[in-house]
Amino acid sequence: MRYMELGQSGVKISKMGMGTWAIGGGPAWNGDLDTQVCIDTIAKGVEIGINLLDTAPNYNFGNSEKIVGKALKEIGRDKVILMTKCGLVWDERQGTPFNKVGDRQIYRNLRPESIRKEIEDSLQRLQTDYIDVYMTHWQSIEPCFNPIEETVGVLNDLKKEGKIRAIGACNVDVSHVKEYCRVGELDIIQAKYNVLNRDIEKDLLPVCNDNRVTVQAYSPLEMGLLTGTIARDYVATGARVGKPWWEPARMNKAIDMMEAWAPILEAHHCSIPTLALAWIMNQGDNLNLLSGATTPEQIVENAKAADIVLTEEERKLMHELAVAAEQ
Repeated sequence: MRYMELGQSGVKISKMGMGTWAIGGGPAWNGDLDTQVCIDTIAKGVEIGINLLDTAPNYNFGNSEKIVGKALKEIGRDKVILMTKCGLVWDERQGTPFNKVGDRQIYRNLRPESIRKEIEDSLQRLQTDYIDVYMTHWQSIEPCFNPIEETVGVLNDLKKEGKIRAIGACNVDVSHVKEYCRVGELDIIQAKYNVLNRDIEKDLLPVCNDNRVTVQAYSPLEMGLLTGTIARDYVATGARVGKPWWEPARMNKAIDMMEAWAPILEAHHCSIPTLALAWIMNQGDNLNLLSGATTPEQIVENAKAADIVLTEEERKLMHELAVAAEQ
């Protein structure tokens, strides 16, 4: 496992982080998973060198955090750089409507008093007294708008109190990053990024590089397309319907691209999804990867990607093939 610095915090994190949204189970994942298998998966990730663990309160209404908390008791809190989030609430607090899960309405709320209640709830579920990286999950919008300066103010207070060590933000644009950096400190952002979705390279990635903000990529396999297991006659269903890369013509161009990876796959003795994950982690020292898993076997397979170092020629070829797939 390779390691890198988290923003300007001085904290060392694994090049690959483990996401626990699916581990939380619930309606978004067609029910709950076996808790002990989830704990074993987290433990296996730590055992093979993944020290960065990501969760959030709204991953099945606190269930992901509860499972992570149980895992930390078995693993040891000091072995994990723990990330959780704030800004999406579902209880008596109101805010800007976000979405509904089952019959529960989710709201965006980054007001200071809401953040303070959220962190206390998270600390209790996680069975810890501090969070290494506290992230705003979705940014504030009207009608319940809260200025970033005010949000950063309460986050800085939580740092002084020893409840958090670093600050992160998810689902941001360039203006958000600049404002976070202007009024305080930003150590990490999360953004969608993979070989078929490189939009952040235009402006978001450069501004983060300029400000030494770590970029953690999520959705690295483009909803499963980059696993190499999709047949050419596949018809998109569920959440894939209407997504650009799942239109038949574009999907087949993506499959052509992956078939052309054959020399690189052979050189590194790896699978298509492993190479897709490795590509992200080879895009610069500032790039981190968030990879989900629900079994110990999955996290072991994913982690292989962190040890692959691509040559300049291999990176160039993969970029050229991706551009060709977009034509």
